[in-house]
Amino acid sequence: MYFITGSTGNTGKPIALALLEAGKNVRVISRDAEKAKELTDKGAELFVGDTTNAELLKRAFNGVTAVYAMIPMNFQAEDFTASQVQHAEAIAAALEFCKVPYVVSLSSQGAHLESGSGLVLGIHKMEKLFNGIEALNTLHLRAGYFMENTLSMVGLVKQAGIMGSPIKSDVPLSAIATKDIAEYASKRLLALNFEGNNVQGLLGARDVTYAEIAKTYGASVGKTNLEYVDSSYENFKKMLMEQMGASESVADKFNEMFASLNEGKLMESANRDPESTTPTSIEDFSQTFSHVYNL
Repeated sequence: MYFITGSTGNTGKPIALALLEAGKNVRVISRDAEKAKELTDKGAELFVGDTTNAELLKRAFNGVTAVYAMIPMNFQAEDFTASQVQHAEAIAAALEFCKVPYVVSLSSQGAHLESGSGLVLGIHKMEKLFNGIEALNTLHLRAGYFMENTLSMVGLVKQAGIMGSPIKSDVPLSAIATKDIAEYASKRLLALNFEGNNVQGLLGARDVTYAEIAKTYGASVGKTNLEYVDSSYENFKKMLMEQMGASESVADKFNEMFASLNEGKLMESANRDPESTTPTSIEDFSQTFSHVYNL
């Protein structure tokens, strides 16, 4: 029996589908039963709620062999790290109570940092919580920069003819497609071939800069002169809060993470090798960008 958190998202849903296709028993959690209908129609057992509810998770984890654990993004959290820890503590309590043997977590590059990592700090704390549970075998997937993050710039490309963020244009990003994270996680969940506490980097096909991404995406949408412009942290914070409804805490954590990335701290533990290199390139993903752009 497997339990999948984030089961309607970019990684959790394809993991749940892959396990169901492999003939495994799967439980999922969602606050919205309708969003999980594709999974329940295929045989998944649904628990309605969220991963801050430790008592619900204790019932859900009963008899489970492995959990895929991730912390959801809450743009309105008044204290973003505290919100992350609330999810992590509830999941950890259920893992320990039910004596679950295995957990695969969605972690991040930068999870090695004790401070200054912004959005990643709560994930660092999640790793430590899980690693402290006796007899639990952990595998933390420290993924790079999600290619899907670039899709938030479609509107900017249409309106202003540029891409931009506080990430410097020449900073190398280990950009990865979330489908590749899901494929790797599914493989490891099916094999359960790990013991003790483990970390696995997932770094995409190769490192790319935003200057390269803009050039590649521009070609895909007929804007061959598309440029990437570094924006200020102040302007980005204002945009997040005014246009996306983010809390001040979330906006500040984004900027703290970007600063760590710009300074080379976030990716300093990355180790690219055949195991951490995943197949989807930024050229491949430009087709997704083009599709969203043309909707």
